[in-house]
Amino acid sequence: MITIASIELPDLEREAAELGLTLPIEQTKIWADFQSEVPGRTPWGALRAQRDGKTVALLSLIDMDTHGYHYLRSMHGPVWVDKPSDAAAEREVIDAIADAVRERDRNVAFLRLDTWFADGYEKALSTVPYDRTVVIDITGGDDAILSRMKRRGRRDVRKALRECPAECADETDKAIADFTEYYDVMVETGKRDGFTPAPITDYSDMIAALGAKHCRVFAARIEGRVVAWSIVTVNGPLAVRYYAGMRNDVMRLHVTDKLLYSECCLLGAQGLTAYDLMGIGSDFAPSLMGLNEFKTKFTEEVTEVAAGHDIPLKKVFYKSLQVAKAVKDRL
Repeated sequence: MITIASIELPDLEREAAELGLTLPIEQTKIWADFQSEVPGRTPWGALRAQRDGKTVALLSLIDMDTHGYHYLRSMHGPVWVDKPSDAAAEREVIDAIADAVRERDRNVAFLRLDTWFADGYEKALSTVPYDRTVVIDITGGDDAILSRMKRRGRRDVRKALRECPAECADETDKAIADFTEYYDVMVETGKRDGFTPAPITDYSDMIAALGAKHCRVFAARIEGRVVAWSIVTVNGPLAVRYYAGMRNDVMRLHVTDKLLYSECCLLGAQGLTAYDLMGIGSDFAPSLMGLNEFKTKFTEEVTEVAAGHDIPLKKVFYKSLQVAKAVKDRL
């Protein structure tokens, strides 16, 4: 029997620690506090799922108020004590979570959760979910990190270390003080890659709210000018490369190879053990295929992860959203 109980986020973090789980930062109180400052987002609460009195999953939910309706998002949640053995075992818990949310809050149109299995769930209406990522083992020191890369990864990093003139460093304090110089790089990146960056405050507020303990900014400079950077989140032993940008005129200098390797070494020296590059392409996420060539050279293994799916609570309304999206996509 599955039972769902509301819990406070500090209790969720404590229980996760007792169970030996590393929480994604999006499942922590500091992330919920950060989200509370973002317009249209409100921490909804946290839930514990138990089967026959034993905890099987934990999750934190953020209420997303958009286009006149509400949905709940749990990024990288539920966090499972053990990966579900099959689709039925997962579905039993997801259905219980949906029932608990529906009973408590009639305003919620749907849930967006990360699930291991796709059967019975809807493809996410927005965002680009992924089911594969690259997680780099950053233990053992600089040479060990390099040795575990694919051959082409080691080749490119060594070439970058020999020839790239960039100086790479942790510039978190500088970025918190003034993010303007870094944002200019993101604007240039967006023009090149065909996307519109979020407003500068989305980045600056994130690093300020999470603070240096949970968010780092690494940068590569040539002759004092920022030419590439990344925002990295940290929780426990896990780091995640959340955002990154690079200037056009240094694309042939292997700057990103040198910067990413420097990040691995610096984070590893601080006691972290794993560095997640946050998503690559697959049949599930074909639009991300362009990331594979770069990201997959840094490790011999690809890591499967739970992928974002929607669970409608207001099914007729959700169907209308799907129709509206289909019309918009055609236009």
